[in-house]
Amino acid sequence: MEKRKQYRHLNAFVLLALAEAPSHGAAVHDALLHKLPVFKADTGAVYRALQKLERDGEIASGWDTGQSGPPRKIYRLTPLGWERLDFWKNDIETRMRILSVFLESHGRLVPPPGDGVTP
Repeated sequence: MEKRKQYRHLNAFVLLALAEAPSHGAAVHDALLHKLPVFKADTGAVYRALQKLERDGEIASGWDTGQSGPPRKIYRLTPLGWERLDFWKNDIETRMRILSVFLESHGRLVPPPGDGVTP
């Protein structure tokens, strides 16, 4: 599968993870791996998505200096991010309805006898 297609909904899943809990980038990546066992995006792709979402105003960040170790950049959704999350929900519901038509139609197919090749 093409990487670009694999990442088609990466922003949606990043927003979803941050809606569940504000987090730092590595925690977002781990949450995606946990929720989506087939998820193959590398941490770089997640960080690029976080940068784009922040640039677009859908998330905001602040530094957590309260733990031992280096400060962590914590991301959270903005009001625009919550709106965008709703957009993604509607988009994915529409895609699921369309794809279910394909799956239902495919499930009713009866292959022709033989090898399926017509002369």
